[in-house]
Amino acid sequence: MSETNKSFPSSFAGVHFHFVGIKGTGMAALVEILHARGAVITGSDVGERFYTDEILERCGIRAMPFSSGNIVPSVDYVVYSSAYSPEKNPDLMEAKKRGIPMLLYSEALGAVSAQAYSSGVCGVHGKTSTTGMVGTLLKEINLPSQVLAGSIISSFDGSCTMTSSICSTEHPKYFVAETCEYQRHFMAFHPQKIILTAVESDHQDYYPTYESIRDAFVDYACLLPEHGQMIYCADQKGAVEVSEIVHEKRPDIELIPYGLTADGDYRIVPGKTENGRQHFTLGGIGECALLVPGSHNVLNAAAAVALCVELIKSDGKNPADYHEKIKSGLLKFTGGKRRSEIVGRAKTPAGQDVIFIDDYGHHPTAIRTTLSGYREFYGGYRIVVDFMSHTYTRTQALLEDFASSFSSADQVIINRIYGSAREDASAASVTGEILADHARKYHPDVSYAGEFDEAIETGLKILSKNSGPHFPEGYIFVTMGAGDNWKVGRGILDRLKALGGSESKGSREEI
Repeated sequence: MSETNKSFPSSFAGVHFHFVGIKGTGMAALVEILHARGAVITGSDVGERFYTDEILERCGIRAMPFSSGNIVPSVDYVVYSSAYSPEKNPDLMEAKKRGIPMLLYSEALGAVSAQAYSSGVCGVHGKTSTTGMVGTLLKEINLPSQVLAGSIISSFDGSCTMTSSICSTEHPKYFVAETCEYQRHFMAFHPQKIILTAVESDHQDYYPTYESIRDAFVDYACLLPEHGQMIYCADQKGAVEVSEIVHEKRPDIELIPYGLTADGDYRIVPGKTENGRQHFTLGGIGECALLVPGSHNVLNAAAAVALCVELIKSDGKNPADYHEKIKSGLLKFTGGKRRSEIVGRAKTPAGQDVIFIDDYGHHPTAIRTTLSGYREFYGGYRIVVDFMSHTYTRTQALLEDFASSFSSADQVIINRIYGSAREDASAASVTGEILADHARKYHPDVSYAGEFDEAIETGLKILSKNSGPHFPEGYIFVTMGAGDNWKVGRGILDRLKALGGSESKGSREEI
């Protein structure tokens, strides 16, 4: 723990936790779990409303403004986001003054993981969707399990967490969580099994070289106990490299590959994409299908199936008895909040269909694969992407990779860079306009619209043009990035409604 060695409680009933930065997605998910286990929860955050407010309100919790007065005598533990400093935040300063145990979110998650047979899902990208798929499958299989994802997952009934119907909320047998590499936060987790989706250069403010982030994943894998399992993507260079180093350091760890080039039960044989479904064959499971687009999601599905099958084996059951449930579970996964999320539909003044999608993709590889997936999945649509890069350090380090990642889009709008509290924007050597200039080297139709009002006007002009015979279905308008440019898509949707275009929420089954 950050400020004390006081042990974490084995039972949460009646224990008062105060969360600082409670609206963070991971924080709200942990609130759900501790609340379900009988804990008393309070929390503080900024006044702006986030989608996690709905999660908190279902638990009967409303975030309070930051204040030393939030630390009342009944508070037993304080859990806080790494975005807030114990030297500056009034809640944390007061808790420290009173000697109340304080834990980073990652430490609290790690303490929860130590109380169950836990599996961690990690990787530079793909971990939220993969965790959501794991939870969807475990819900269908109904192993005694609890799952925590880094976003609201549709198949979790609008929650970030899933608890199977036969699971004790107080003491789940199996616990699966998305685990984050930033600042080595995942080193607080206690894994029995790990999924590793991808390893690439990222978080350059903390990992200045590829080798430094690679070695963090190696160290995380080495937390596995003797004969623990690491399920890794055989198609991803960084994940393969980590597996090779782990094998040298810890030959006792069982390495389980998945992917197109994998040997064994989790080898993917791709099939057709038709009628809103991606078909593929997976090892001993047989033919499967997904309702979400992109070859990257087929990889995510293979990873999720691999973990669930291995958990079935750990539970002393025969995986063959669950193959049909696994297949039906995959078809029940329809994505998560800001993960290829269909946020609305409208008509242009000319009567053409526009599907609005919001996606969290903020790494060049994720952008490239996600847009490529849309191109295959929505073949009859013209794709327009509004992109907001996240952090100056990442944008500078991967400038050309970002610039060349939009090839599957027909038109590109670039916004200003979404900065971070840990960065000095005035000292940054890259801007959104510079990114747009570089993107024009690789793409024929790139606009720079730094502010959202300008991006909305640019988007409306694009949508006012007839998409032509090559794209008879209309448009896909995608807002992409880890910032708040989802407001661009929302603004265009509202404007089209005001012009008389109809809107419906829509779902993948309907389109």
